[in-house]
Amino acid sequence: MAELAGSIIVVTGGTQGLGEEIARNAAQQGAAGLVLCGRNRPNGDRVAAELSADGCPTHFVPADLASLDDCLSVIRTADQQFGRIDGLVNCAASTERGSVYDTTIELWERIMAINLRAPFFLMQETAKIMRREGRGGSIVNIGSINGRGGQTNLTVYSTSKGGLAVLTKNAAAALGAERIRVNCINVGWMATPNEDAVQRSEGRPANWLELADAQAPFGRILRPTDVSSLVLWLLSDKGALMSGAEIDFDHQKIIGTYR
Repeated sequence: MAELAGSIIVVTGGTQGLGEEIARNAAQQGAAGLVLCGRNRPNGDRVAAELSADGCPTHFVPADLASLDDCLSVIRTADQQFGRIDGLVNCAASTERGSVYDTTIELWERIMAINLRAPFFLMQETAKIMRREGRGGSIVNIGSINGRGGQTNLTVYSTSKGGLAVLTKNAAAALGAERIRVNCINVGWMATPNEDAVQRSEGRPANWLELADAQAPFGRILRPTDVSSLVLWLLSDKGALMSGAEIDFDHQKIIGTYR
């Protein structure tokens, strides 16, 4: 049986990378409807059209999650189109660089708005719908291994992801009585289109991924498909008794060779 048969799922940041992979995997596993959001309208329209053509009705909502109104629009669209939400994946995030020395107030506010404030209000609005429908539900927050301390040029990003982990546990305690589960995955170094752009902008060679894979203890760094499989498990009934978990998905950190 498909893991998400009949489920309505919202995925933020669903236009590329991990978010797109989660959306595609959810459709393949029987989701009855999807709502995706992101800032890249051409990508969002393309993904939504492809998934809809394959039999999973999918709506794309152009959204900058630094805007509270845009956050509310995403959840409002899901409710209007499908009448309920069974799962929310907070995948969208800003990975902009900023250290203790050079972070501006504008950068701090922008990263915190996207990475921490948006997930909170998306969860809040989703939980209201889940409580109204009385079906329970699952929320998966995509954190980062950097939330454990982080690289020195990712001070604000790391702080936002540490806050997201605490928010996950607090929300899990608050929403458990409604059978709404909340879990967090602290993702390690992962190959995505955005990571490729970042690596090249920081002067790494075109074959940076080949070099990173060669140095990884298990022969490669993470791919979106690795993480999306765990996300689907947490969204599905297979993860029905897990809530408040903070899962470190990063073999390099555990072995001690994290970059």
